[in-house]
Amino acid sequence: MEEAEEAEEVEELVRLGDIHRAAGGNGALIWAAQGRGDGSPGPGVRAWRHGAALAVASPNPQQDRLVVGGDGADAGVLLRRVLERVGPSYRLLGEAALIGDLMRRLPGLVPVHHFLWMETMSPTGAGTAGVRWLDARGERQAATLFDRFFPDSYAQPGREGVRRWAGVLDEVNGGAAAEPLVVAADAWSAAGCGFMGGVVTHPAARGRGLARAVCGFVVDALVARHGRTALMVLTGNAPAIATYERLGMTKRLFRAARLPAR
Repeated sequence: MEEAEEAEEVEELVRLGDIHRAAGGNGALIWAAQGRGDGSPGPGVRAWRHGAALAVASPNPQQDRLVVGGDGADAGVLLRRVLERVGPSYRLLGEAALIGDLMRRLPGLVPVHHFLWMETMSPTGAGTAGVRWLDARGERQAATLFDRFFPDSYAQPGREGVRRWAGVLDEVNGGAAAEPLVVAADAWSAAGCGFMGGVVTHPAARGRGLARAVCGFVVDALVARHGRTALMVLTGNAPAIATYERLGMTKRLFRAARLPAR
């Protein structure tokens, strides 16, 4: 009887507005909903609520994500139901303390790594002179930066959901031959939460403040459009974290876990 009552209390939310209200300002949950201009969640997105917990399943060609937030006890009940509806391709994401709690409540979850969720709702005030949105040629040239220096990046030129790239071009070469020195992408942005990814700097351009300028340019554009900009960064990437903090982004420790195979 208790199990049946718990199942009834798990509510699926299908309207974007309901998901956003249930998120309670949690940027990661808002982003996971991948809201579109017509007020609907992104393709394939599903969300469920139980008590003070919300889980949003967000399919993505690079990595399917199941983002969870809220009370630990409620989230434990919720995920027992949600795991019946999503497959093992999904990676569970949430604040580190919550994911640790859920791993104790739900045997079979496998820890992956810690990372930081960083976000801001304010313009950066960064100097962005010389930064521009890249044209198609610039994006093709930017692909070589990833081949050489960041092959594991989820956001790369030409990948689905990566909308546009900003960068600084090599002023020495100039003209049509100029190649990007630093780039960053507007990638998988959603209504209520823009998202920046694919930040990469050519080693020869480090120490010149170019990454801060490019990231400030993208952050400001996304805050203006979506009201918030967020990103994910591994905890060991101290230089990147320092750059984002100088742009006014706050950080929260998150954790990822793999779902048990069925």
